[in-house]
Amino acid sequence: MAEYILSILRSQLMIMWSWGFNSPTRLSDNRGLAFKVQGFKYKGWVEVIYDEGLDTFTVILKKTGKKVEDVYFDELVNVIDSLVERTEDYEERVNKEYGFTA
Repeated sequence: MAEYILSILRSQLMIMWSWGFNSPTRLSDNRGLAFKVQGFKYKGWVEVIYDEGLDTFTVILKKTGKKVEDVYFDELVNVIDSLVERTEDYEERVNKEYGFTA
């Protein structure tokens, strides 16, 4: 399951990299994947757990305990991005962080 989740995340590699994705770790009983991020909104461990009965995922931000359930595979990257990285002023923050000017 961890490899399957990684393949979903890698399908949008640039977004995954924007989180500062690192340290991917298979969860016990191969029920999902944990990894660390350093996003604008959240820094810490994220767990993605597969629910076989519903064929969906649950995303958990370990530091805050925030949980999003019933995430379908095609929504997974966007849900994580909204929890970890995307802010209302995202483009402005990226430009400021990296010294870009318009």
